[in-house]
Amino acid sequence: MGQRCQSCGMPLNKDPKGGGSEKDGSLSTTYCSICYEDGAFRHPGVSVEEFQAHCVDALADKGMPRIMAWAFTRGIPKLDRWA
Repeated sequence: MGQRCQSCGMPLNKDPKGGGSEKDGSLSTTYCSICYEDGAFRHPGVSVEEFQAHCVDALADKGMPRIMAWAFTRGIPKLDRWA
């Protein structure tokens, strides 16, 4: 298994942009493009619980059953951004 985004847990090799972007335009090897852009989080000021709910909703909107989406997001609180 490859490196995962340390905000949402998505495998970085599944990120369409290959990772988020730093302020200098370089690729982040820590966060995905959905979570991190131009050196900042795209969802600042949210609690881990709010972020998990957002991720479940986003996955469900893409057609994933909510129970599976919930299972995929269970590990979010253990990721570096939230630890």
